[in-house]
Amino acid sequence: MNYLWIALGAVVGASARYFLSTQIARHFSTTFPYGTLLINITGSLVLGFFLVYSTERVLLDPRWRLLVAIGFCGSYTTFSSYAFESFALMEQGQWLLTGINVVASNGLCLAAVVAGAALARGL
Repeated sequence: MNYLWIALGAVVGASARYFLSTQIARHFSTTFPYGTLLINITGSLVLGFFLVYSTERVLLDPRWRLLVAIGFCGSYTTFSSYAFESFALMEQGQWLLTGINVVASNGLCLAAVVAGAALARGL
């Protein structure tokens, strides 16, 4: 039964990822992976908020962790895409964009987890 909760969250997360990445690609340049960056930041925010909120503020059924943290966030965030896009930028000799992507993804996603945790603790 646990796999069902994970799968349900994964379907929603993957669908949200696809929708958001296609919308961002329509509105921004494709020379930089803006969609992946935004997805990783928002996924980190959701994960930070949810894990702190569900462990420090409310008592939730453990299946919620399977649904949100593992299922949704696991399929919504895109670390493997981020790694490959960074590699592709390096191969193209786009050293500045590679550096921006690595620093922005790591720094902003860490900041988003901190922000999510702070939001959960502020409730």
